[in-house]
Amino acid sequence: MTSPDPAPVGDGLLVVDKPAGWTSHDVVARLRRLCRTRRVGHAGTLDPMATGVLVVGVNRGTKLLTFLVGHDKGYAATVRLGQSTLTDDAEGEVTGGADAAHVTPAQVAEAVRALTGEIQQVPSAVSAIKVDGRRSYARVRSGEDVALASRPVTVSRFEVLGSRRAEVDGRVVLDVDVEVDVSSGTYVRALARDLGAALGVGGHLTALRRTRVGGLTLEHAVSLEELDPETGPGPTANLVDLADAARAALATRELTEPEARALGFGQKVASARPGRSEPVAAFGPDGTLVAILDESRADARPHVVLAPAGAK
Repeated sequence: MTSPDPAPVGDGLLVVDKPAGWTSHDVVARLRRLCRTRRVGHAGTLDPMATGVLVVGVNRGTKLLTFLVGHDKGYAATVRLGQSTLTDDAEGEVTGGADAAHVTPAQVAEAVRALTGEIQQVPSAVSAIKVDGRRSYARVRSGEDVALASRPVTVSRFEVLGSRRAEVDGRVVLDVDVEVDVSSGTYVRALARDLGAALGVGGHLTALRRTRVGGLTLEHAVSLEELDPETGPGPTANLVDLADAARAALATRELTEPEARALGFGQKVASARPGRSEPVAAFGPDGTLVAILDESRADARPHVVLAPAGAK
């Protein structure tokens, strides 16, 4: 058994391999205790049944979360064709479906192609989207019919890895293992639902594992046991510092000393590549993360300054 970390954890990110059955809020609450700070937040909620990459900011690392939420994400999932559920995943009651014995690999591939690229997606009704100030999932669970508007999303990769048939409740279902890369705001549950609908048999998600948030992958992720000093090295040993985290997740720019000093005072500098829409991590000559920049215009403006002038 290792000794508990003697002091509060510093600034940076923890890439957690979230276990099944935990909410993202549960993970944040545990890490607030382990890191001995209230300044803990996450970038992108995972449903309780899902596992995998949950990026957590600690102290000043929380300032990076805004710029990570919008990153594209990767998932490994299993879609069950032949059953629809209230929640579009295995946690909801079965609401319909049809025998999938006749569904062929070629038909699945064709339906997958139609759901790849830039598409319009109706989010799952049991989601955190607000409808007139109230969460959609709360309305559904209170018995309301909720119709959400479609929104544009991008499915840059939708790959079928394999499939297998089984009999469930007297009906043949087809379990399809897939990997997807999607834009922020895409519901993989809704992809499962829409794949089943396109094939006329219904569908829902039975397993979901997030493999990537931007450049942060499962290779960076650690378990909650590893983050607990009673059972592993603890949070300090696993903390990705601000500079390394920003380099892994964002576009980067190297600053001159005068530029770093100006940004440290919150001043503008000339954009290195005017017109860039993505946030840019700007580093001083010593490698310190100075600021996150908006370079959409000729003058770069700091979204947030992380190393104020004169800071050590």
